Formats: sequence, C-alpha cells, structure tokens
Amino acid sequence: MSEQSSSISPARQGAGSVEFGRYYYRHDCGIPYERNEHWLGFFGAMADAIVRDLRPSTVLDAGCAKGFLVEALRNRGVEAWGIDVSEEAISEVHESVREYCQVGSLTEPLPRRYDLVVCVEVLEHIPAAEANAAIANICAAGDRILLSTTPDDFSEATHLNVQPPELWSAAIAQNGLLRDTEHDVSYVTPWAALYTRSEEPLAEAVRRYDRSWWRLRRETDQLRDSLLSAHSRLAELEDQPGESRPELQAEVDRLNEEVLKLRDLLIGKDAELGVAKGKLAMYEDGRERLENVKRRFGKVPGFGMLLHLFLRLVGRG
Repeated sequence: MSEQSSSISPARQGAGSVEFGRYYYRHDCGIPYERNEHWLGFFGAMADAIVRDLRPSTVLDAGCAKGFLVEALRNRGVEAWGIDVSEEAISEVHESVREYCQVGSLTEPLPRRYDLVVCVEVLEHIPAAEANAAIANICAAGDRILLSTTPDDFSEATHLNVQPPELWSAAIAQNGLLRDTEHDVSYVTPWAALYTRSEEPLAEAVRRYDRSWWRLRRETDQLRDSLLSAHSRLAELEDQPGESRPELQAEVDRLNEEVLKLRDLLIGKDAELGVAKGKLAMYEDGRERLENVKRRFGKVPGFGMLLHLFLRLVGRG
C-alpha cells in the first residue's frame, strides 16, 4: 500500500480464516488468556483509567473476548457491553456479565451507539479486505474510539493485518474521527490512541498535530543529546589512566570505614541505653518499695529521722 492511501491493503496475501478457539487462548496470547490474576489485574487497571480519564456512561468493548473489561467496567458503575467473533470466548464470559456479551462480527453494523468504543488488539486479526468495513462500523457506533492494534508484531500467526499507526489513523479520519493528540492512553499499550469525532477547521487540526509532532521531536532530540553526553562521559572514564582509579577506591574505603565506625557507635549507644533502662527500672522498683515502707511506718515516732539518715547513708554508698 502506498503511504498516501488511507485504505487498508492486504498484509498477507491468501490468508485463510482464523479460528479463535481454545488453543488460541491457551497458547497465542502470551500468558494464557483465562480468568487469572494477570488478566483480571490488567483489565481492572484499564477500567480504572478509563473511568478516571474518559468518564464514559456507556461503553462497547469491540472484540471483548472473555468479557474481562466489560466485567471490570460494570463493577465500576459503567454500562458496558461486549461483542466478539469467538463463540469459545463468549461461552466463558463470567455469569455476572454474560447477558451483556454476545457473539458477533465487527464487519457487520453494530446495534446501537455508545459513549465510547474500545477496540484493543483486534483489528490486526481481521483480514485486510474486511478491515475498512470494521472501522466504518466501529466509528459509526460512537464519537470516541479507544484503539490499540500492534504496529509490528508479525510473528503471531493470527495477525493477518498488521499496519503502522498512521494508516489506521487515516482510515479512521475518513470516518470523521481524528486522533486526540492531547490525551495519553498509553496505560493500554504504548501504541494506543484515542480518536474523537471532530468538525474542527483544517487549520486547527494541523495546529494540534504540529504541536504534538514538535513536542515529540524536541523530546527525542533532548534524549539523544543526553545519551550522547553519557556516552562521552563513559568514554572519558574508560580512557582515564589507571593511577586515578585507586583514588576512587580509597574514597570508597574511607566511607566504608566511616560506616563501620558509625555502626560501632550505634551499638555502643544501644548498650548504654540498655544499661540506663535497667538502672531506671531498678530505681523505680526501689522508689515503689520506699513508698510502701513510708505508708506502713510513716506514723511511727522518730521514723522520719531514721529514714533521713538511711537515705544519706545510701547516697554515700
């Protein structure tokens, strides 16, 4: 496909139909795609971010698989539905959201509109000949599309239609939605993007895109400069004569010696504190005994003088 084209051309000629059955979910999703801590945590965190950042009232998970995102969103108070081509996946949707997920294809018109349509790692599985229809149906179902589709994973056998991000953006733009360059949705994947329906003037769209491009260009240039500086500094250190390195080792040895001294000092202070606590306990016990004696013999004639003499003798001892 030429770079100027905004339609999706075949990424794999003669690709056959793909079966998303039990084997696929066990072996082709990296970590087995099942109800486990990893996937529930992943979609739970995604649902948290969607609710926090996008605040949708209704959501369609287009390509919902086993409905983990639908479940997570509904647990957070969002009216969510899901659709997936895999009967195997839909059959394993949790019973709490089973009525909200159904078998269906994105190449067919969707039944209603939603505040947000989420489509995560799905379009690359759809044959190129059907991709434009799927995009048109997704775009017709809402004014905001949260899209993630791998730009470079050609190794997965079911990835029939891997394309660079700009081609998906161009195809979506033909349906009236533009990339929201001000919104970061990298909590989904590094290549995820939010698209919103827009009728803004061409000049304003160019301004937003150019601002985003320039910011990223400056960040890239600065990172490259920092990396080159680091390389230069490492080269200088490697080229330093061997005589300078013992000086660094001497400084490390000095600091280690200081740490050992501080540790010994701390141990000594702890010991002193223990002794002090012991003496304090002894004095408290003696004071309590003395008070008991005073209560018992305080009224005996001459006791006060005897006690005074006793305390003076103890003090001298």
